[in-house]
Amino acid sequence: MVISLYMGWRHVLFANWPVSPRVLAPALPDAVTLDTYDGNAWLSVVPFTNVDVRPRILPFDIGLPLPELNLRTYVTYDGTPGVYFFSLDAEGLLAVLGARFFHYLPYYYAKIDLLEEGDEFRFTSRRHHPGARPVHFDAAYRPVGRPVRAESGTLPYFLTERYRYYTEAPTGAVRHAEIQHDPWPLYDAEVTIERNTLFRANGFDTPDSEPVHFYSPGVDTIASESKRSS
Repeated sequence: MVISLYMGWRHVLFANWPVSPRVLAPALPDAVTLDTYDGNAWLSVVPFTNVDVRPRILPFDIGLPLPELNLRTYVTYDGTPGVYFFSLDAEGLLAVLGARFFHYLPYYYAKIDLLEEGDEFRFTSRRHHPGARPVHFDAAYRPVGRPVRAESGTLPYFLTERYRYYTEAPTGAVRHAEIQHDPWPLYDAEVTIERNTLFRANGFDTPDSEPVHFYSPGVDTIASESKRSS
């Protein structure tokens, strides 16, 4: 059994594209069900930084800072909602290998920079994982306006308030982990994406729909060990 992890997620962008469920359903394990909002499935690109990644039993502030970029959608399993990751790019080779081996997550080694310029964040990522499809991502984002209320039943809630992720083991078994955190503090975001090859690397066309963007300064999280769902 792998012990639970503490992670401090900061400067998070949720860049979300509505897509037809027919696009995403074939890319998911048969055991999970694609979750939709107003008839749309969603592809979300989420760049952020982990400021303190460590086993929960270890003291505060001795963990690793690890920036990350992921592509995800939203699913349910036996009625319980969660996130399904198509890919996760991260710095820290040992962390990438550990997440692949112990949590069955599709992590890839990448070189990532997150620079703060006033109220704007500039995020760049280049995948360097041997044998993997290349990924280049360059974006700048900043919060705008007043806080967004992510109440149950709203789109912001659907896209952010997820407390479980699902993944598929090499055996085909569905596994999950529980994610504990406070509700996300959210703002609308002003976003400029200069390059994004995540969709193509995961076998999707770039959506032609209008994206919905949210920014969060972040939350502290605890992720459980990986558990077998089926």
